[in-house]
Amino acid sequence: MNTKLKDRVTINLKALKENGFLQQVQPDRFALRVRVVGGQLKAENLQAISEIAREYGNGTVHFTSRQAVEVPYIKLEDIEDVKKILQANGLQPGILGARVRTVTACQGREICKHGYIETTGLARKITEATMGKDLPHKFKIGVTGCCNNCLKAEENDLGIKGGIRPVWSEAQCTFCGGCKVKCPAKAISVNKSKQKLTYKQDKCIHCGKCVKICPAKAWSGNEGLLVFFGGTFGNRILIGQRLLPIVFTEAEVLEIIDKALKFYQEHGKKGERFGFMLERLGMDKLQTALSPWL
Repeated sequence: MNTKLKDRVTINLKALKENGFLQQVQPDRFALRVRVVGGQLKAENLQAISEIAREYGNGTVHFTSRQAVEVPYIKLEDIEDVKKILQANGLQPGILGARVRTVTACQGREICKHGYIETTGLARKITEATMGKDLPHKFKIGVTGCCNNCLKAEENDLGIKGGIRPVWSEAQCTFCGGCKVKCPAKAISVNKSKQKLTYKQDKCIHCGKCVKICPAKAWSGNEGLLVFFGGTFGNRILIGQRLLPIVFTEAEVLEIIDKALKFYQEHGKKGERFGFMLERLGMDKLQTALSPWL
């Protein structure tokens, strides 16, 4: 066996992948995936990534569908130098393998006028809490600030969506009917002539449109978080399900995530996605495990 082929055979591709370096179609080139938690990078981070792309890649970067940044065309012999640049600039390789992947997030209420929750900070807390956990398969978490659902919570293994639990005040209501028109779930009906409003809480999707539209401030609400389980998009598609009522603290959400991951570790088969495990066992089994939040 010639030296070049021997060296190629002894490369630990799994270890490289787990450290953020993905083998390309070209067997001697690797794409570096840089961890971008919650979709945010500092300007100086972008400069460091640009430096790596110019010096060690082909001068291009790729933005992945899950908000990570990839630098392609890195040579095997340059990987250690690239790692040093990452470390010197406070950057880390992306999380790959059978673990919780980099948590994605929209801008949230810090930036977006529609947002109900602070998304980026929560994404960082989730990352810190879940880092290094070995799982049967990859596990994707997305955080979206409101029911406009820019991060598509139901597509994630575990998705979090900002929402509102609305409260109606009859004394302040003018029965104009604006809330009925805006409610996408048809949970509100208004009879103007009889000055009567009916709100079916079981149909509410917590979008908060009634609160935002009401000119008389008859609707108010408590901002919270909706959690969805078992979404998977790929060769087979599963839509994540909401198994719990709206929760109101980040601490609760972190506990729920921890419980869900432990359930996955205990019941998932190697190579089995979270949603397919739930399909096999039944959603009710996870719901029972999450009973403290029901």
